[in-house]
Amino acid sequence: MAKNVNLGTDEVSTDLIVATNLTKVYGEFVAVDGINFTVKRGEAFGLLGPNGAGKSTTMRMLAATSQRTGGDLSILGKDPNVKGPEIRAHLGVVPQADNLDRELKVWENLYVYGRYFGLSRKYMKGKIEELIAFALSGGMKRRLTIARALVNEPEILMLDEPTTGLDPQARHVLWDRLFRLKEQGVTLVLTTHYMDEAEQLCDRIVVMDKGKIMAEGSPAELIRQYSSKEVVEVRFGSSRNAEVAVALDGIGSRIEVLPDRILIYSEQGEADLQVIVKMGLEPVTSLVRRSSLEDVFLRLTGRTLVD
Repeated sequence: MAKNVNLGTDEVSTDLIVATNLTKVYGEFVAVDGINFTVKRGEAFGLLGPNGAGKSTTMRMLAATSQRTGGDLSILGKDPNVKGPEIRAHLGVVPQADNLDRELKVWENLYVYGRYFGLSRKYMKGKIEELIAFALSGGMKRRLTIARALVNEPEILMLDEPTTGLDPQARHVLWDRLFRLKEQGVTLVLTTHYMDEAEQLCDRIVVMDKGKIMAEGSPAELIRQYSSKEVVEVRFGSSRNAEVAVALDGIGSRIEVLPDRILIYSEQGEADLQVIVKMGLEPVTSLVRRSSLEDVFLRLTGRTLVD
């Protein structure tokens, strides 16, 4: 579905986006603080971070709708501060909140948006039928927003919280559609608050906090580097957590005390849970699970993804 466009770049180049010391400042507030990353052709690239981390600001700069304050940014070989309209013609953008025209029907929404890009009436008639068949099973507004972003056959599809508000079944359907786009050569850049979504969709992830990049790598690489093989979750009641955590010192490789539970990072979760039980501490609930991106996030930022 992606067009083979060349905006003055070497066609064999695999880097569609290159950010070097990318900075955005509002007055005295540094929203994005000198970050460096690349997005390669055909990959799914994720930005993770809590509210206020700088990921939405970064997305706006990548979408060529907000000019950077400092550093360098190249998108499809062009500087978005100079060639914004030219770059936007080859991007598809799915905002966090659906901004559909509710006075228009589905077909009309897609048609008007396509005409905005200067696409012919003849082209749009066929394209709309293709997009409806591809994305709109069930007629959901979120899928319409994504279908609309594909009208111009973008090389890069930018998705800000693409499945927010969808039920689990609808999320999996949307994941399937995004996988199919990636197979067709579309490069995906997305933010998400769902750790399973990031693990399922993203080839590579950067974790942001306070405008900086804390870590970068594939989901598996980040888990191996910043977490353990397994996590033991135990609940003793919020009034006992701090006291019990002291008694658990030495079990596992690391302990995190959260308001509602204690996390014990371990290479042998079941064995460590048995040690806790034999200590007579009697957790209200207990669970041994594999380590996840959320554990990485907690390690890097000191908080869960949604505060």
